[in-house]
Amino acid sequence: MLQHPKVKAPSIGLLGFSKGGDLCLSMASFLKGITATVVINACVANTIAPLHYRDMIIPKLVSDIGKIKITKSGFFNFMDTWSNPLEEHNHQSLIPLEKAQGPFLFIVGMDDQSWKSEFYAQIASERLQAHGKERPQIICYPDTGHSINPPYFPLSRVSVHAVLGEAIVYGGEPKAHSKAQVDAWQQIQTFFHKHLNGKKSVKHSKM
Repeated sequence: MLQHPKVKAPSIGLLGFSKGGDLCLSMASFLKGITATVVINACVANTIAPLHYRDMIIPKLVSDIGKIKITKSGFFNFMDTWSNPLEEHNHQSLIPLEKAQGPFLFIVGMDDQSWKSEFYAQIASERLQAHGKERPQIICYPDTGHSINPPYFPLSRVSVHAVLGEAIVYGGEPKAHSKAQVDAWQQIQTFFHKHLNGKKSVKHSKM
């Protein structure tokens, strides 16, 4: 990645959302040179499909589509389909965050209707501390849904899932979610500037 023209050496930061978040956690855990990682509403286990890396395979987190709930409007809610990553049969799907070289920032929407994002962030914190690693920074936003975008993007409470092809409920209340997007954008910039550039204070983008 350091050879990519858009990557500013010598540090590499990762930012991932949803499934992209657990991919970033895996990259930070297995690849060298990852300096800092931010995940937005992500799971601490590998999800949706097995992850192959060299001679290793991390199975996907067990899910039960029979637990899908359908709202009065006909939208799908997948919240209860995902099993607990801490259950014994899911242990192999857990991402070994303790192997990461850099710090983590977890952005959590407390009205996330896709994942139990706050629960997953707490699992990450407990796992890291149990291995003598630094506690991750966790920022939770009340009444904020799954799809936390850059500031001033409209709230996406429902969207057709790219993989599932169904309209999925994401959650969030317009005012709270909008405020969360503005703050999260600033928090992410501050985190990256601190850990990638060594700057304690930064001039935030006006976006």
